[in-house]
Amino acid sequence: MRRREFIALLGSGVAGWSLAARAQRPAMPVIGFLSTSSQRFDDALRLAPFREGLKEAGYVEGRNVASEYRGAEDHYERLPELAADLLRRQVAVIVAVGGPPAALAAKAASTTVPIVFTVTSADPVQLGLVASFNRPGGNVTGIATVPGSVVSKQFEALHEAAPTATVIGCLLNPNNPNIEALTREAQEATRTLGRKLEVLYARDDTEIETAFATLVQKRVDALVVVTDAIFNSRRAQLVALTARHMLPSIFPFREFATAGGLMSYGVSFGDGYRQVGIYTGRILKGEKPADLPVIQFTKVELVINVRTAKTLGISFPLSLLGRADEVIE
Repeated sequence: MRRREFIALLGSGVAGWSLAARAQRPAMPVIGFLSTSSQRFDDALRLAPFREGLKEAGYVEGRNVASEYRGAEDHYERLPELAADLLRRQVAVIVAVGGPPAALAAKAASTTVPIVFTVTSADPVQLGLVASFNRPGGNVTGIATVPGSVVSKQFEALHEAAPTATVIGCLLNPNNPNIEALTREAQEATRTLGRKLEVLYARDDTEIETAFATLVQKRVDALVVVTDAIFNSRRAQLVALTARHMLPSIFPFREFATAGGLMSYGVSFGDGYRQVGIYTGRILKGEKPADLPVIQFTKVELVINVRTAKTLGISFPLSLLGRADEVIE
């Protein structure tokens, strides 16, 4: 064999080895992000702390992990197809955020692909997401707040801020899978306080406007807005309506209070979604959801907006101000 022919043969062999090596190289894992909301909403509140937690676990988007985002834009009926679409993308893990609807849709879509969820004011065991908090079983784990712990405290804090309110309204999304438990908590809270409860339902912008018109008709004195993805992504509308009707109100998250709401009581977005990122990273490294206990997220924050209180003619008692994690002046 001539020297030139040998070099050509050797070169083709090296090229073949290179192509084979590239073919065998594992592809970058893909995280499927399934949300009840929109990417614009999640970018502002959820994705940044999620990425922080993911980085703590050793993963950075674009460097050693990719992501696919699917948001239902508050139309829960879209979630099953969005979850199925993520599976067609062969994602390594699904992160289901925005409450029970996203988590349930992800679980229904797959019994094998790992799922990390966030659930507030709902019991993931009762919802059928996991077998137990300590031993989730199956392919699902995540973080959850203890049911009722937030709702009852919302009513108590609002009662302290507006003690003369005799009729307290509660705004709920009728499509929330945890609607029965949330309603019971609201009923028990008002019964304990010796107040009358008016439950109102809304699923979109128009129904929210209608609900507030009903509040006026029924002479509701104060309002509790229970956590739900639909309400969370419409905080500007809700805050504006409570201001227009001069209605003392409490909301589920800090972002409502910073937007002008009277007060908020609920879990911290940042800490919760950072932990979701950590869990996602651990699963990408090979840990199984069944071995990762569901975290009962107990860190909550009370935020008070003194500027809004002055507009409403409310003077917060010192006992309530003293318990606040943040006071907006």
